Amino acid sequence: MPHTPHEIRPGQSVELLKALHILTRDGKMNQDSRRKLKQVYHLFQFIEPLLQSVQDARGAVTLVDHGAGKSYLGFILYDLFFKARAEMARQAGDAPFRSHIYGIETREELVQRSRELAASLGFAQGMSFLNLSVAESIASPELPPTLDVVTALHACDTATDDAIRFALQKQARYLVVVPCCQAEVASVLRKNKARSLSDPLAEIWRHPLHTREFGSQVTNVLRCLQLEAHGYQVSVTELVGWEHSMKNELIIAQYKNLPRGKPAERLREMLDRIGLQQLQDRFFTPAT
Repeated sequence: MPHTPHEIRPGQSVELLKALHILTRDGKMNQDSRRKLKQVYHLFQFIEPLLQSVQDARGAVTLVDHGAGKSYLGFILYDLFFKARAEMARQAGDAPFRSHIYGIETREELVQRSRELAASLGFAQGMSFLNLSVAESIASPELPPTLDVVTALHACDTATDDAIRFALQKQARYLVVVPCCQAEVASVLRKNKARSLSDPLAEIWRHPLHTREFGSQVTNVLRCLQLEAHGYQVSVTELVGWEHSMKNELIIAQYKNLPRGKPAERLREMLDRIGLQQLQDRFFTPAT
């Protein structure tokens, strides 16, 4: 019997880890793979309690992985959390398995590859992969009108904002995003720099390097305020050792119907203070 590396959790699909290139074809693991697996488990420890909370509350979980790419995250979540519950439902035979992961991706070839992998692993009953844009996914009849969890891993630039808009429209209970590179706010700061320099605080983003770094930082601050202005409780932490990007900020939002007035006021004041008034529509996304 082939030896399974001790880092792999019990019950984890070896075939999945091979397909994701975490394990080699002969089931071995190099240093890079060990680091990648450790990072996946690190992210899972943040998401698992959210899934369990929904499971306990309503007996099923619907999750959308927005901008899924190769659906790396969706497959790992299904393998570690959903798979055992799907098997229990099958053995019980008294009710269909109602939990589901939807991977949303605009590249058709990646969607097809994910469908094939899910079928080969026996995950197809609880996973769907849709070739849709953000706007299409909001209106698509292939998705439920409301969702429990929305994730977006390394969503570059405005893709994170698209995922937030999607989550708000779908009234998601939880939102988990890891933003990546982000340039839109920095470009607006740069364009309005001359007008802003009358404010001493504009020194924070006067130099081009600082414009880029401050733009990235303030983008996520505005996103947090946006979510709070829709009644979410927001926490921000760091994905330690996440190698794929220098941007390793993890934003987790839980809908709690909190008071909206103060964060909305702060959001508007920030946009006015630092010359980002033209982005009002992006950060004041209406919810259904």
